[in-house]
Formats: sequence, structure tokens, C-alpha cells
Amino acid sequence: MSQERSFNDLYAHGMVRVAAAVPRVELADPATNAREIVRLFKHAADAGSALVVFPEMCLTGYSIDDLVQQQTILDAAEEALGFVAEGTAKHSALCVVGLPLLRFDRLFNCAVVLQGGRPLGVVVKSYLPSYREYYERRQFSAARDARKDSTRVLGIEVPFGNDLIFRDRERPELCLAVELCEDLWVPQPPSVRAAMSGATVLANLSASNITVGKDAYRHDLLANQSARCLAAYVYAGAGSGESTTDMAWDGCAMVFENGELLTRSERYSPNSQFVFADIDLERLVQERARMTSFGDCATDHRENLGPVREVPLRFIPREAAVPLERGIERHPFVPQDTLTRKEHCEEVYQIQVSALAQRLAATGTERVVIGVSGGLDSTQALIVAARAMDRLSLPRTNVLAYSMPGFATSQRTRAQASSLMEALGVSAHELDIGPSCMQMLRDLDHPFARGEHVFDVTFENVQAGERTSHLFRLAGQHQALVVGTGDLSELALGWCTYGVGDQMSHYNVNASVPKTLIRHLIGWVADRSECKVATAQVLRDVLDTPISPELVPGSDDQAEPAQVTEDVIGPFELHDFSLYYLTRRGYSPAKIAFLACEAFARGPEPAYTEAQVFDWLEVFLRRFFGSSQFKRSALPNGPKVGSGGSLSPRGDWRAPSDAGPDAWLAALAEARTWALASQKDSEPRA
Repeated sequence: MSQERSFNDLYAHGMVRVAAAVPRVELADPATNAREIVRLFKHAADAGSALVVFPEMCLTGYSIDDLVQQQTILDAAEEALGFVAEGTAKHSALCVVGLPLLRFDRLFNCAVVLQGGRPLGVVVKSYLPSYREYYERRQFSAARDARKDSTRVLGIEVPFGNDLIFRDRERPELCLAVELCEDLWVPQPPSVRAAMSGATVLANLSASNITVGKDAYRHDLLANQSARCLAAYVYAGAGSGESTTDMAWDGCAMVFENGELLTRSERYSPNSQFVFADIDLERLVQERARMTSFGDCATDHRENLGPVREVPLRFIPREAAVPLERGIERHPFVPQDTLTRKEHCEEVYQIQVSALAQRLAATGTERVVIGVSGGLDSTQALIVAARAMDRLSLPRTNVLAYSMPGFATSQRTRAQASSLMEALGVSAHELDIGPSCMQMLRDLDHPFARGEHVFDVTFENVQAGERTSHLFRLAGQHQALVVGTGDLSELALGWCTYGVGDQMSHYNVNASVPKTLIRHLIGWVADRSECKVATAQVLRDVLDTPISPELVPGSDDQAEPAQVTEDVIGPFELHDFSLYYLTRRGYSPAKIAFLACEAFARGPEPAYTEAQVFDWLEVFLRRFFGSSQFKRSALPNGPKVGSGGSLSPRGDWRAPSDAGPDAWLAALAEARTWALASQKDSEPRA
């Protein structure tokens, strides 16, 4: 989208607002229905919608049965369509309405796509249900029965059939395809061909009646079609006013995006209503480009599915910015629904535990060595290691856990490490690395070895390196594997020393788990009923401890960690947000900043200012693209855990170690200027 639009305008960031409307119908009264359709359309268009979809046969009502064959009704329906066209002419939003059309000596169940007061095309229903309570073949002919592929509607010759897609000339990623009700319920819906031909938004005009259990099935059907087609799916179902002679109607409207429900209407409402959602077209295009099998399938079935006809359109968003009203979760790696989050945590543990158990079984190894700091990452890895022993029917004492206090280890984390090892029943050891570190510093002729308080990078790396050296030597001594503890967030930021425990190990169970998720994983264990009270308490203590590398001493008593990682590199929740949208979606810095501002800086409970969002995003981009890739290119094995991906060179992320961040930083600087200009433009004028 053009940057001439406001930074806070959803249309400037590859998004589009769509609406699904459910008018209360008056049976066999097209004129009244047309007025209600125009009223709903204007509300939706004024709210910034580019597309408004209405139900099947909404101009006449679906349940008028044989009345649909009355010429009076057919004439009234086309006249009402003219009223809708005239009433929607002042907006460039698309209006998709359903009605019966008599053409070529046959009656067809149709959806007419209108824009700016003119019809663009007529989509004809392909599959007519004639089973159980349905008997559409009694009245209608299917799209395949049409003798011509065009017809005159409101005095204009337009395409006619089931092979149409409607594409915006200026924004080609906005591409609409339409199908009607039963078309979706067959093994090969028309929307499949449309999606593989480029349609990103699929609309369904429906008049499917409701029965017990059908809503859940319909939800899954729409979600799966949206996911399989890597598309948005806009569904508008008939509701109040339809005949209840033999059926009932719930007036359900839903919008999905790549399998995710964005919004749905109130079911069984006695009143007209519409819902809208902001579709991320850029996401859909990115997903299709990444999922190469989608393109391969389109190529393989091009001849069988047949060609499509592309109808041009031009949607012009309103001049005023359309603010995003789509919910943006602050923690995209963590499900927000409590039940889903619990299931997610259980699944993550199963993946981590089974992967480590398989590695041990494959190598014939019965012991693991792990460093325990009393912090988040090593706590998570230790829980996984203990459970892996349970799975292999080995004693937990085969987990050789070592607390290795150094010059800056706080009393708090030292005590937590000890309590945690005891609570989990592993073999607990404490190994003071101070003497070996001092010897290394003397060998390096470091000022600290001469009594000077010089706490530089060398001072820190000596401690980290000594811990890892001990772990590997211990593993060799006990025929064990070193379990790594470094997480996805730290790998992304390069917040790890090359060749030490948070970057190097024999097997890293946390390699694809971000920091924001690790917090929930540990909390989930603490909250489980089978977790002992003492274990739960130490886990909660770990969660309450500031994240710290503990490599620089602080106060003399060292009661608390002297370093706080997030004070140096920024909040992990912001960095995890950027990591998700950069690697999983491929978004530009401008779009990441826009979404981050929506999630963190706006609304009733802002966590950061917009300036802070930009500042920390710059830190993320510098660290991620600057000089960290060589560390990621040498990662040990570890399981991919979530759909958010991993940074393993054998998994989701392959990148050269020689590339720099300049292109992303330049784009971010431009976005910052754009955002500031938008703020000034929105300020009240004197």
C-alpha cells in the first residue's frame, strides 16, 4: 500500500476491511429487502469496509419455495437490484447480493457483484442441493447449464458463470471470488479453483438452515477451507424473516483468515446486523509464496480445474484513516485462551520430552548433564530432562545437574537452583567455578586477576566458557549428553556467547521456545494439581526473578542479581513480537512497528510509548541482522516446537552470516518519519 496514506491506516499496511451482513428479510418483498440491504451497506461502507457480503437470495428471501418461479417476483427482484445499485453508487466498496435471475430460458440462483452503482459480474450457483429438506433443482438450473458466459444486468453486459474472480487494478492482492452456500459443501468447491488462480478473499452467500450440531460443523468447514486455500473466507447466512414452515435459521455471519476465526455475528438475532473484520492480505500472499506446495498444486490442476475470467475493479479507501480494529495479541507465540494455552503447554512438553528421550535412546545414553542457574531457561530444560528419564523408565538421578556459582551469582538464584534440583529429585551438585575462572584470567593477564574491578566482556565470557567446559568434561566422564538451555529469543538477539551453554550443547531442548512461552510453560507446571507445594513454590520464585546472566558482581552481599537483561537489550515481549512477525510472516519494519503500536502502545492499557516501540525494534533489527547469524548457523540439534518456527539452519531459517541490517534499519527510519508525520497531521489545527 502507498505510504501516502496515514501510518495508522490499515489500508497502508496491506490490510482490507470486509463485512458480512445479515438483513432481516421480508419474504417475497424485494423492495423492502433492498432498502434494508442499502441501509446495512452504507453503515458498513462508512466504517471503512471494502466489501460487504449479503446472504443467498437476500432480495427475495430463500425460503419462498415455488414463489421464486413467479414472474412478478423475478421482475421485482431485478428492479430491487437496481435500487441497491443506485443506493450503493456513492461508495467504491463492493456489494454482493443474492437473487434469482431468469436467463437463457432457465432460472439461476445468483450472486451479483456491484460497485459504484454498476454490476461487475454475476456468479451462478454450481451445486444445487436436492436431498433431505432441499429441492433446489425443482426451481433452479446450475451454472454448467448456462448457454452463454455473459448477460445483461441493469442494462450492462457482464460476465456470467462460476469462473469469475474480481481483482483490484491498483492492489492486486485484493482479489475476490464468490460461491453460494452448497458450493462449499462439496468435495471440490469452486473457491478452490479461484484461490489457486489468485483469489485471496472468498465470499459465501448462504441460506443454509440450522439444526443441532450444524454450527460446529459449519465453523470447521469454513475454517478448513480458509486454511487449505490460504485465504480469507467471508460467510453471510440467512437469518430472521425466513420461513419457519419446515426449517429454522440462525443468521450466522463469520469471517476467517487462514483458518483463524476473526469475527462472528450474534446467532438468532431478530434484528438486522453486520460484522466486519480486517483481513491481512499481505499475510495471505506471504503464506502462499512460502508454501511452495500450494503453487505446485495450482500448476498440477490448472487444466482439470479450468481457466478463470478476471474482472477488474478499483476500490478507493476513504480519505480519512481507517484505524485497525483487529485484535493484535501482544504474545503471538502464546495462545490467549486459557484452555488452549494449557493444551499448548502440554503439547510443548510432550514434544520436548519425547525428542530428548528419542535422542538418548538412539545414542544408547542413559545420563544427561545440565547446568542449573536458577533462572527461567535452565529450569525449563531441567523439567524436560527429568520427564525424559520418567519416559525412559530411568531414575531421575540420571540427570546430573550442576549449579556453578561464579563471581556474580546471587544468593537468590543460588538458593533457587538448589531447591529446584532437590524438588525434582535429580542428582544435585554445586561446583564453584571461581578458582578455574581466576586461573584463566591470570593466564590472560586480565586486570581482575590483579585485583582491579574490570568487568568487561572478557571477564563475562571467561565465566560462561568455564561453565560450559566443565559440563562437557563432566559429560565425557559420565558418558552423558549435555542438555542445552538457551532459548529462541536469546538466539534471535545473539544474546549468547559462541560455544557456551546457551549456544552450544549436545542437544538443546529449548532451541525453538521463545522466552514469553517459557514463562507460561513453567507456570503451567506450577499450577498443576500433581505438582508438589514445594516444587510449585520454587517455580514461582523462578518466575518472579529478573532475567539476568549474572556475570557482573553487584552489591557486597549479592542478595539479588546485579544485571537485568531487559534493561540492556530491551523487553523480551517486544522482541518476541518482532521475531514472530519478521520470521513467520516476513513483514517489513513499518508493518511490525504498526502492529506493535496497536498491541502495546494504544488502547486502555498501553505498556510502552510509540517511541519506545520504534527504539526497541531498532535494537532488535540491529542485533538480529547485525552479527548474530554465525551463532545460529552453528546450532546443535533440537526439536522444533511451535508453528512460530525455529532459527536452526536445518529448519525454518537459513541466512548468510555476512549480511547486514542496513536495509531494515533504513526502512525502519522511513517508517518512523512516516509515523511522526501522521501524528502531526492528526493533531488539531489552531
